[in-house]
Amino acid sequence: MTDQADSTSSTATTSTKTDPKHPFTLAIDIGGTGLKASVLDAEGAMVADRVKIPTTYPLPPEKLVADLTRLVAPLPDAERASVGFPGMVRAGHVLSAPHFSCKHGPGSHVDEELAKAWDRFDLASALTKSLGRPTKVANDADIQGAAVVSGHGLELVITLGTGFGTGYFYEGRLMPHLEIAHQPFRKGETYNEQLGEATRKEIGEERWNKRVHKAIRILHEMMFFDHVYIGGGNSRRLKRDELGDDVTIVDNTAGILGGIKLWEFNHIGVNPTDADPS
Repeated sequence: MTDQADSTSSTATTSTKTDPKHPFTLAIDIGGTGLKASVLDAEGAMVADRVKIPTTYPLPPEKLVADLTRLVAPLPDAERASVGFPGMVRAGHVLSAPHFSCKHGPGSHVDEELAKAWDRFDLASALTKSLGRPTKVANDADIQGAAVVSGHGLELVITLGTGFGTGYFYEGRLMPHLEIAHQPFRKGETYNEQLGEATRKEIGEERWNKRVHKAIRILHEMMFFDHVYIGGGNSRRLKRDELGDDVTIVDNTAGILGGIKLWEFNHIGVNPTDADPS
């Protein structure tokens, strides 16, 4: 059986330090059902309780920016910000926004006008301006992984929640994001369709667990990863005694705690010198 990662305790609370170290990082986690944020000190400890509001639809880019700006207003000042986004992000630009391209949210039909609005949207620049501090944006699974990887070898991160997310790291450095979620998995459907929350509710925990295990085997055959970390709201539903020694279940708070890690290394996946994809 695998143990939950120590680095992301489910009981994470506001730091009790009397003199937290700067720089502070505003860490934002954008989800299909909720928007969450907190502020971390230089050592990754929370210096404020996490704030959260529901994600509402339809959600064009400008509304998301406005919602996030209101969400973080009560939090302490921070010198920089990190944002996890549920889609493909490159150099701060959104290349895909599967949840937010749908008028009524995940699982509903794609709205062409919303899809067009999100295509190549410079979310990092928009948030830098609205929040008044330099902001880095990466895929949410990438940020979750930044909080939990050991920094040894090739490490894969999987998030199980509204959809299916992945990120991967080599020797602790975030690699360019691959949108595996939208690749074929089984029976003509994608990983996202076969392993997302809507399908889990439809087919039940037993069948869903078998599919997740199959996905892990396929991804291992593809990448030969050294270790895989599984997070997200549905990671708690996995049968841990059926997972191998190279699998670790991590707490969902990693989506917040990973924010500081984007500023610690020259990650290939979020390097500010990456070419503008537009």
